[in-house]
Amino acid sequence: MSNRSLNGTDFTAMVLAGAEQLQQHAEHVNSLNVFPVPDGDTGTNMNLTMSAGVTELKRGNSASIGVMSGILSKGLLMGARGNSGVILSQLFRGFSRYAAPYEELNTLQFASALQSGVDAAYKAVVKPVEGTILTVAKEAAKHAVFFSRRTNDITELMEEVLAKAKETLAMTQDMLPVLKQVGVVDSGGQGLVYIYEGFMQYLQSGLVAATAAKGDKGRPVFAPQVAKRPTAVAPSPDAPISAQAKLETEDIEFLYDMEFFINRQLGGAEGTAFDEEVFRKALSVDGDSIIVISDDDVIKVHVHSKAPGEVLNLALRYGEITQIRILNMREQHRDLLSAGMDGAPEPEWFAEIPAEPAREEEPSVPPAHELAPFGFIAVASGEGIADIFRSLGVDVVLSGGQTMNPSTEDFVNAARSIAAQHIFILPNNSNIILAAEQARELLEMERLVSVIPSKTIPQGIAAAFAFQEEEAFETNQDNMREAVSHVKSGQVTYAVRDTTLDDLHIMAGHYIGIQDSKIVATEEELVATSRLLLTKMLVNGDEIVTILTGSDAKQEDTDQLVAWLEEHYSDAEVEVHEGGQPIYPYLFSVES
Repeated sequence: MSNRSLNGTDFTAMVLAGAEQLQQHAEHVNSLNVFPVPDGDTGTNMNLTMSAGVTELKRGNSASIGVMSGILSKGLLMGARGNSGVILSQLFRGFSRYAAPYEELNTLQFASALQSGVDAAYKAVVKPVEGTILTVAKEAAKHAVFFSRRTNDITELMEEVLAKAKETLAMTQDMLPVLKQVGVVDSGGQGLVYIYEGFMQYLQSGLVAATAAKGDKGRPVFAPQVAKRPTAVAPSPDAPISAQAKLETEDIEFLYDMEFFINRQLGGAEGTAFDEEVFRKALSVDGDSIIVISDDDVIKVHVHSKAPGEVLNLALRYGEITQIRILNMREQHRDLLSAGMDGAPEPEWFAEIPAEPAREEEPSVPPAHELAPFGFIAVASGEGIADIFRSLGVDVVLSGGQTMNPSTEDFVNAARSIAAQHIFILPNNSNIILAAEQARELLEMERLVSVIPSKTIPQGIAAAFAFQEEEAFETNQDNMREAVSHVKSGQVTYAVRDTTLDDLHIMAGHYIGIQDSKIVATEEELVATSRLLLTKMLVNGDEIVTILTGSDAKQEDTDQLVAWLEEHYSDAEVEVHEGGQPIYPYLFSVES
């Protein structure tokens, strides 16, 4: 296939082919995980992320690459799982931003779109690591920009992009010593190469991998196997649903609930430039719950303020104010309490204005008097661990962990289900933090969300323990981050392959002990491995040791372990809880 440009139809078919190629090789990508653990999941996360994008893409029907890449970006963004999935979503997010104004892309523009994707992905990662999917994408895009000046054929360009991606992937072993030590290439980079291979297959043959059905004449065929989503575990039935009983009327600081439109074509302000960020900051001086949505002609505003006159004077600078609504929320609160009601749904005041195509839908935000001060989301695998988090006041527990990472959309939906002004997210896994951060960014116009960077279940539990409801948001955030840093975490599972890491020879089927993401122990027997791991974790001998038993843990093994701790660490305080987590018979927490 010779192509001088790429339109939305061919772009869609390329993506379907890339997703299909990735799906077929997801298990191989999983097998490249550096640790020989049974829940290596990069391939799974990238596959589920691409599947979410494909599902959204199938709802579109446009020959414009700007339109279709934007639809794909939305699906990937909300469906992103794990670090690899988030980075993948950002690569296509940047691509779509560049492609947005175009009906089709030539080679120069296609290369620039790839580079824009790389820029977005690097910006999304706080500390980018070379030798990963980022490097593969970066070098491929850099070569695309170079080679696009020498060809006007998209197929030729993609062939060069794929070759450079493969070349860079092979070099990841030299960039990350741990990859060379284990004898694998970067798993995320391999996943991206598979996607690019699918792109190339379509451009060369017009078919989507091997799944194009006979008689389809080259039309893309795709039937992704989408795993079951992590589900939110509902709060306890005994937990209070409403915040009304906890809130004093006089505590409503920003008491005037204001909604209105600014018509930019009226009021003599046609030539006045509107800076949305400056406008938001001005509103925040005496207000909260701020939503500002602007287009060329109309600005819609929602704010809770204690100075409504100043808000209206500020708005008048930019046009004529229409459809004004101002409610006294203290008065509402007194009326609700006297009537014995918890509250009523707010009308959709801005329903008559169609949503902007480039924006996410604006969810309805309850007034401040309907929101509790704080809410919590935690990720856990195992009903026992979920119960522990619920007992510590967590509102929503997302079922997930190393293998099944919650998506960005799962976090967004969970946050929107909690009636709270400030929400803390406990990811409890290093591979989930990026998706949680991406959700935080999507929610920043609705409420204040903080991601506590808990990388393990013990860290998440310690953070939840450190929370004090009477403290301010910033104080709680600092206290929980501090608590996370003082916890030693350990976990025991079994090896799925032979390998050598840091002079530690590991045999398939033997147990391995992991302390804070590093394998430090391995033995044939579970109890022996657990003892060796705990010996390395216990320094003073008087620490608090918490044991979370997994679904595969046997009572006699646990009893042996507790007896050993009591004999050799008599000053330590030992607690045992049933966690119910799969794959890991034991999770350990050690705190001074």
